[in-house]
Amino acid sequence: MKHPENSNEYKGLTVNAGVENLPSVNPYATFRRKKQVLSADEYVDGILRGDLRLLSQAVTLVESLLPSDQIIAQEVIEKCLPYAGNAVRIGMTGVPGAGKSTFIEALGTELCHMGKHLAVLAIDPSSERSKGSILGDKTRMNKLSVENNAFIRPSPSAGSLGGVARKTRETIVLCEAAGFDTIIVETVGVGQSETAAHSMVDFFLLLQVTGTGDELQGIKRGIMEMADGIAINKCDGNNVERAEAARVSFKNALSLFPPTESGWKPYAVTCSAVEGNGILDVWKMVEEYIQYTKENGYLDHLRTQQAKYWMYETINQNLLDSFYKNELMERLIAHTEQRVLNNEISSFTAAYELLKQYGNTNK
Repeated sequence: MKHPENSNEYKGLTVNAGVENLPSVNPYATFRRKKQVLSADEYVDGILRGDLRLLSQAVTLVESLLPSDQIIAQEVIEKCLPYAGNAVRIGMTGVPGAGKSTFIEALGTELCHMGKHLAVLAIDPSSERSKGSILGDKTRMNKLSVENNAFIRPSPSAGSLGGVARKTRETIVLCEAAGFDTIIVETVGVGQSETAAHSMVDFFLLLQVTGTGDELQGIKRGIMEMADGIAINKCDGNNVERAEAARVSFKNALSLFPPTESGWKPYAVTCSAVEGNGILDVWKMVEEYIQYTKENGYLDHLRTQQAKYWMYETINQNLLDSFYKNELMERLIAHTEQRVLNNEISSFTAAYELLKQYGNTNK
């Protein structure tokens, strides 16, 4: 083919020769190897060896909603159960801005320097609109994330109430089987639905800051009566006097609560996660509680009650899944929903009819 643009009239223009018969696939492309599917025994062996890569993969399996993944995950959990239960489980919550992540990094670093093996399960709130989650808690724990004895796993709440993800308790079992002797569960934040978080840990810590109100504010039921201890953070700089005043206020509020089932008397301490002051006082409070509840037998009683609680929670969740994933019910729900929108039937009657129909399908 003749190219007039290459003639002497157009010396300033150069056209390179084309390449014929280009391959349809890039010969220089590198293809990712297909992910190897491991058996439950391979996951368990890796977890018991302390392989953090396999531990992370097992946690992903537990959090997966795929039925095939759930079958393997349940088998892994069952085989790891005999090796679990030896860790100190700490739950932590607090108002937004209380410095939970900074506090966990300060406490976790101290525990790692003591020779402890620490697993941090940070629960991040999921968006109600996009259903996504940032999972950025690990980025705020730079020092702790490089510790050899530390494992940080952020997880989305995925719409679960209670401040924790649905699979957090099962993740605790895997971490304990991997050899971690201290587990910290960070909830999404303070609220009235922290019962789920409280029902999977031994010690429940409430992280507070100054300026949240006097002791009358502290008397309000909910999160305060579940706390086994209170830490007033940001006790540094010009805030020392206010933090000490807040500690006294919380002490007065706690004195008005009825005795706890364990017999333990919760108290408040001050600390500064940034400066590192008072962090060991918080850990001392945790150790005192664990020793006290071990000696009077309450710790064993607490864990058996927690196991019963999660049995019923699992039943409730499976019933919900069974209801909404039933093909017949899916059609009935869509039809009944439209009747409610058209004001042909009340919401309560619609729910009753759907539940009655679901009961008939299982007879």
